[in-house]
Amino acid sequence: MSTISLWGQIKEDFFVPANNDPAFSSKVELFFNYPGVWAIINYRIAHKFYKKGWKRLARAIMGITQIITNIDIHPACEIGRRVFLDHAFGVVIGETAIIGNDVLIYQCVTLGGVSLEKGKKRHPTVESGTVIGSGAKVLGDIVVGKNCRIGSNSVVVKSVPDDSTAVGIPARVIMKGRDKNPMSHNKIPDINKELFVYIFKRMKVLEEIITKDNPNVTIQDDELDMIYDSYLKSVKE
Repeated sequence: MSTISLWGQIKEDFFVPANNDPAFSSKVELFFNYPGVWAIINYRIAHKFYKKGWKRLARAIMGITQIITNIDIHPACEIGRRVFLDHAFGVVIGETAIIGNDVLIYQCVTLGGVSLEKGKKRHPTVESGTVIGSGAKVLGDIVVGKNCRIGSNSVVVKSVPDDSTAVGIPARVIMKGRDKNPMSHNKIPDINKELFVYIFKRMKVLEEIITKDNPNVTIQDDELDMIYDSYLKSVKE
């Protein structure tokens, strides 16, 4: 994915936390507090061995890395430049996954497969500039486009277009357009909350119909229909 040398990539990887983590304050912390950096560096070395045909050695390197860091990266996957695994514990990246440049991945993220067929691409492609929130699962041979945001604990099973935000189980595209701050997860709307609010308001309207004659019920019902239509549009892919 890149023409930069192995040593050049490793040097870049060491500088990534300083540019992506506001808690970073000293280079000494790299040795004790950033398992994601070491997992990526070990992957770089293992990937070179894997490409040269030394697959058992590559797998052994990443097996030891998994024991030490609790991060499971297959040496055959393709990872671009300046990829940052923030906190990183529990991250799983499958054999045929492809990750672009400047991707930010939080803890407990899985880039997994949904097929057992050998020789085929079974894992996702995550394009450059994307942020994947903690606990998200991106599954199958799908593409998450450039500069996307995947909400925490979402399960993505369909491709996501460029400059989009996807949340939920299964994940739905709820916003399009690139945010100036890709880490602003607080701006992601809670579509489940919106649906529950709708349901409770609908129940109140039905209760008023049954228990008393309320002349405003029809108006309230029309307003709820508009809210529900808006909700359906927000979760429509």
